[in-house]
Amino acid sequence: MTGYVPVPWVPPLLYGAVLLGGTYYLAAGLGDGPGMLSFPTAGFVAGLAALSAVEWAGRRRSLARLPLLLAQCALTAAVVVLDASELSRVLIVLLPFTAYFAFGRTVALAVGALCLVGLLTGYLLTAPDWYRDVEYVSDLLMLGVGLVLALSMAAVAVGEQRARREVQEYAARVAELSAAAERNRLARDIHDSLGHHLTAISVQLEIASEFGDMDPGTAGRALAEARESVRLALGDVRQSVRALREEVPRPALSAAFARWAREGGGGPRVTVEVTGEEDGYDTAALTAMYRAAQEGLTNALRHARASRVSVDLQLTEHTARLTVTDDGRGFAPAEITAGFGLTGMRERVHLVAGSVDLDTGPGQGTRLTVVVPRQGGEG
Repeated sequence: MTGYVPVPWVPPLLYGAVLLGGTYYLAAGLGDGPGMLSFPTAGFVAGLAALSAVEWAGRRRSLARLPLLLAQCALTAAVVVLDASELSRVLIVLLPFTAYFAFGRTVALAVGALCLVGLLTGYLLTAPDWYRDVEYVSDLLMLGVGLVLALSMAAVAVGEQRARREVQEYAARVAELSAAAERNRLARDIHDSLGHHLTAISVQLEIASEFGDMDPGTAGRALAEARESVRLALGDVRQSVRALREEVPRPALSAAFARWAREGGGGPRVTVEVTGEEDGYDTAALTAMYRAAQEGLTNALRHARASRVSVDLQLTEHTARLTVTDDGRGFAPAEITAGFGLTGMRERVHLVAGSVDLDTGPGQGTRLTVVVPRQGGEG
């Protein structure tokens, strides 16, 4: 219950109204009070000026709240005593009003109760039969109503400020999460696209180096494939840059997968089969399948030492099922910490309500299965 700011226009408005009413009361001679040029009047005006200074200091500077509230109480009491018109009693309602912002509802209610007790004490000391006088009873009731209204206004203002802060904190949190999600997306895209192409280029250059003297034809084909991989990598970079400025393009899986097929030439033989229609699958689902296949193929080329890799995609009425299988050396999943590629693939697939299954073992090859529902889970 700290850090809330009182409604800034309320205290100055009341101070001005009391000053205007009090000076008019004296100037017009409406009562038996002191004249305009008297010490009580000067003290009355000086007290209002001091109250304005305390209120300004409380809003403009980081001062201790309790001393400010005590100073406001003392100055208000002095102004009430020196005011011949008795209009300054309305300033009492500012005490619980200010306390609500500084210390909370409980303290504000206590201050309001003390104000009523103080007024009653003054009545008992100056007018023992005050409860028989309509004017005294009316003043007490009006003070009670004023305190209720002041506390209600403070509660509304504090609630509005609290809600505004919560909205700002929520907006900041959303911005933070959005930035984190965007960073993860960019990391996945860079890993899945450039990582795949760079792996392919590395494998093809190694083949060209090994077969350069023994089989120039194979080496030439490997270099041609390396150049093609460079071209595709540049295309993926341009596509990623475009995606930062506009809507992500819808991938064509059949055409993309077909580029991966090859008969070997010193490297593993890659076969690709795509069945079914891509219609009905949104861009996110198709992208998840494309990146999952890319990651599975990259891992097979980089780590598996496989001679054959098959990529099979079945697009049915309800689900898309991707299977990437190689006859490589496999591995023990429990003994290997998943790298960023597998983690990013799982994140991407889970975002479209899909599932990832990895079946492998030492000397058994590897089978990656990814299932994504059509239309984000319909059917």
